[in-house]
Amino acid sequence: CDMKGGVAVLLRLAAAVRDPTHDYTVILYDNEEVDAALNGLGRLARHDPGALAGDLAVLLEPTAARVEAGCQGSLRVDVRVPGRRAHTARAWLGDNAIHRCAEVLSTLSSHVSRRVPLDGVEYREGLSAVRIAGGVAGNVVPDECVVSVNFRFAPDRSEEQALAHVRAVFAPYDVALTDSAPGARPGLGAPAAAEFVSVAVGMTGQEPVAKYGWTDVARFAALGIPAVNFGPGDPNLAHTREEYVAVGEISTCEVVLLAYLTGAHPTRTHRAR
Repeated sequence: CDMKGGVAVLLRLAAAVRDPTHDYTVILYDNEEVDAALNGLGRLARHDPGALAGDLAVLLEPTAARVEAGCQGSLRVDVRVPGRRAHTARAWLGDNAIHRCAEVLSTLSSHVSRRVPLDGVEYREGLSAVRIAGGVAGNVVPDECVVSVNFRFAPDRSEEQALAHVRAVFAPYDVALTDSAPGARPGLGAPAAAEFVSVAVGMTGQEPVAKYGWTDVARFAALGIPAVNFGPGDPNLAHTREEYVAVGEISTCEVVLLAYLTGAHPTRTHRAR
């Protein structure tokens, strides 16, 4: 689902498109969802940025063959909860940091995330605990516990604004940033993007929606290149044990992209990536 179906479509296009009306390049790369320093597209951008130049980027992320616009930003922080160490036989002499984490978890449970309309689509933010670490030994009251929190933020916030929001939510605890990536606005008004959206909507009947999650659309946005997500696979199944890809969605993405690349519709020529 995430995202061998998209790779299959790209390979099919590379083999099938013989006389494109758009100059296009297929890029397959590694480490898309791990440490940003390892991201293959990021390495290409650093060492050969000209290879990414174009009027439009289409990323075949799983979208159930529907245009998903832009992407959320993502950051992770460690919220450090202090305490005081003591022997569990005299627990009242200490201050249990793991117990105090209940305050952080309660803050997360009661937090109301924003819904943000942008350019005709709506983003929904999310603030989630993803890990808790603490403890010294089986007979020691712990003096520190760390709650790792992931914030998926709408692209109307910068990374700095997103971090400031998280720090405000968890004040007065110490909040340390461990990872951050910017979001990308929808950008559907750009001529090349509007042209592709027109083809996709005309052939599928599905209007664009916001992309929930971070994708490399953000990397193209940082380069000033409009980009959209459009690929086979239900994004709600990504990273689950039961994930699969419907063959019909693979075929739909192939047909739409073939039409766009071969001019099987009224179009003007753009350079697509």
